Amino acid sequence: MALMITDECINCDVCEPECPNQAIYLGPEIYEIDPAKCTECVGHFDEPQCVQVCPVACIPINPAHVESRETLWQKYQRLTAQAQGGG
Repeated sequence: MALMITDECINCDVCEPECPNQAIYLGPEIYEIDPAKCTECVGHFDEPQCVQVCPVACIPINPAHVESRETLWQKYQRLTAQAQGGG
Protein backbone atom coordinates (compact mmCIF):
# COMPACT_ATOMS: atom_id res chain seq x y z
CA MET A 1 0.00 0.00 0.00
CA ALA A 2 1.39 3.30 -0.96
CA LEU A 3 0.23 6.32 0.95
CA MET A 4 -1.31 9.44 -0.53
CA ILE A 5 -1.67 13.06 0.54
CA THR A 6 -5.18 14.48 0.44
CA ASP A 7 -6.23 18.02 -0.40
CA GLU A 8 -6.37 18.80 3.32
CA CYS A 9 -2.57 19.22 3.04
CA ILE A 10 -1.47 22.64 4.30
CA ASN A 11 1.98 22.49 2.64
CA CYS A 12 3.72 22.71 5.99
CA ASP A 13 6.84 20.98 4.58
CA VAL A 14 7.33 18.55 7.51
CA CYS A 15 6.66 15.28 5.65
CA GLU A 16 9.00 15.64 2.68
CA PRO A 17 12.33 15.52 4.56
CA GLU A 18 11.11 12.60 6.73
CA CYS A 19 10.64 10.22 3.77
CA PRO A 20 13.56 7.77 3.59
CA ASN A 21 12.67 6.86 -0.01
CA GLN A 22 12.33 10.43 -1.31
CA ALA A 23 8.80 9.54 -2.43
CA ILE A 24 7.29 12.86 -1.31
CA TYR A 25 7.55 15.92 -3.53
CA LEU A 26 5.79 19.25 -3.96
CA GLY A 27 3.14 18.90 -6.65
CA PRO A 28 1.34 21.73 -8.44
CA GLU A 29 -0.79 22.58 -5.38
CA ILE A 30 0.08 20.26 -2.49
CA TYR A 31 2.68 17.67 -1.59
CA GLU A 32 2.29 14.34 -3.38
CA ILE A 33 3.63 10.80 -2.90
CA ASP A 34 5.13 8.72 -5.71
CA PRO A 35 3.55 5.27 -5.21
CA ALA A 36 6.49 3.63 -6.99
CA LYS A 37 8.80 4.86 -4.21
CA CYS A 38 6.49 4.65 -1.18
CA THR A 39 7.06 1.59 1.02
CA GLU A 40 5.15 3.01 4.00
CA CYS A 41 8.63 3.07 5.56
CA VAL A 42 8.83 -0.75 5.52
CA GLY A 43 12.52 -1.56 5.76
CA HIS A 44 13.30 1.75 7.43
CA PHE A 45 10.86 2.30 10.32
CA ASP A 46 7.96 0.56 12.09
CA GLU A 47 5.54 3.35 11.18
CA PRO A 48 5.29 5.68 8.18
CA GLN A 49 7.26 8.75 9.20
CA CYS A 50 5.17 11.18 7.14
CA VAL A 51 2.02 10.05 8.96
CA GLN A 52 3.78 10.48 12.31
CA VAL A 53 4.75 14.11 11.66
CA CYS A 54 1.69 15.34 9.71
CA PRO A 55 -0.14 17.95 11.80
CA VAL A 56 -3.43 17.64 9.89
CA ALA A 57 -3.63 13.85 9.42
CA CYS A 58 -4.00 14.05 5.64
CA ILE A 59 -1.93 10.97 4.66
CA PRO A 60 -4.12 7.86 4.31
CA ILE A 61 -3.48 4.65 2.41
CA ASN A 62 -3.91 5.13 -1.32
CA PRO A 63 -6.76 2.78 -2.34
CA ALA A 64 -5.39 2.68 -5.91
CA HIS A 65 -2.09 1.20 -4.69
CA VAL A 66 -2.91 -1.53 -2.17
CA GLU A 67 0.15 -3.69 -1.45
CA SER A 68 0.96 -6.36 1.13
CA ARG A 69 3.77 -5.92 3.63
CA GLU A 70 5.77 -8.49 1.63
CA THR A 71 5.31 -6.47 -1.56
CA LEU A 72 6.39 -3.31 0.28
CA TRP A 73 9.47 -5.18 1.56
CA GLN A 74 10.35 -6.27 -1.97
CA LYS A 75 9.92 -2.69 -3.19
CA TYR A 76 12.20 -1.48 -0.36
CA GLN A 77 14.87 -4.02 -1.38
CA ARG A 78 14.60 -2.98 -5.05
CA LEU A 79 14.84 0.73 -4.21
CA THR A 80 17.78 0.12 -1.88
CA ALA A 81 19.63 -1.85 -4.57
CA GLN A 82 19.01 0.93 -7.11
CA ALA A 83 20.22 3.59 -4.68
CA GLN A 84 23.43 1.62 -4.19
CA GLY A 85 23.97 1.31 -7.92
CA GLY A 86 22.83 -2.30 -8.11
CA GLY A 87 20.14 -1.55 -10.70
